[in-house]
Amino acid sequence: MKRPARGTPYPLFVPKTIARPVAISGVGIHTGRPVRVRLNPAPEGVGILFRRTDSGVEIPALASEVSSVELATTLGRDDVTISTVEHLLAAVRMCDLDNLFVDLNGPEVPILDGSALPWVHLLEAAGVSLQPGTRRIFAVTAPVEVALGGKRIRVSPYPGLRVTYAIDFAHPAIGHQEVDLVVDRESFERELAPARTFALAADVERLHRRGLGLGGDLDNCVVFGPQGPNNALRLADEPVRHKALDAVGDLALVGAPVWAHLEVERGGHQVHFALHEALRERPGCWTWLQGAPRPEKAAPTAGALPLSLFSD
Repeated sequence: MKRPARGTPYPLFVPKTIARPVAISGVGIHTGRPVRVRLNPAPEGVGILFRRTDSGVEIPALASEVSSVELATTLGRDDVTISTVEHLLAAVRMCDLDNLFVDLNGPEVPILDGSALPWVHLLEAAGVSLQPGTRRIFAVTAPVEVALGGKRIRVSPYPGLRVTYAIDFAHPAIGHQEVDLVVDRESFERELAPARTFALAADVERLHRRGLGLGGDLDNCVVFGPQGPNNALRLADEPVRHKALDAVGDLALVGAPVWAHLEVERGGHQVHFALHEALRERPGCWTWLQGAPRPEKAAPTAGALPLSLFSD
């Protein structure tokens, strides 16, 4: 199917892939290893599929495949892992793509400039191709909440995606920050995608002793030390916006567009993943939307989301 004329909204329930292959290279934020990523169009029904070209292992971008949520979201299968997938997945989801091969020759998606913006620009260069068939939207129909100590995550019904995120850091340059945003293609690129990975200077040395954070530098990470951030912030509240960016990427592991109001307090990858587990356990709190041309006319379809999207 041809791409609509510029400025024409894409049909909501039509699946999409990229129009042409694109590639980019960089280093992993934790491994420090160089890696090349090539994004290729994928047939309808494939979903987002990571392929390790150095090992031949394929791993779908689904919550069922998450092997670790320590410091980043890592997918794993057959002792092969792909880490730090969240920035790329956030860009793919908010660029409204459904089917994509992500080919890479190493164990970690490159950090690039620490944000999702380079991925957005790469996907823009790739273009969009509409595909035959029908896609479905994962819609929350009743509130689901998880509390982990002083952390909390909650989803409730919303006709689209809204993210409300709050963080609290003892560092005076961060402190308490909140963002509340209806997230669509335009607002994501403007308000969340530019926000970079950040760390506290006190934590960097500990990461290095553990063999982590080896690819971090002034070009891809904001480090908050005693004198404040090590370089100029792109956004006044960049840390909380980066956390919200991570949440959008982790939410993409549902395997479909999500309609929900996501609220997170003092969150992180562990909390985001806990939501996937809670949704798997409460199939009466979500359903599929399919086939309606506009949100106000959308109606839930019968049946629940297959558990295969969440667990083996």
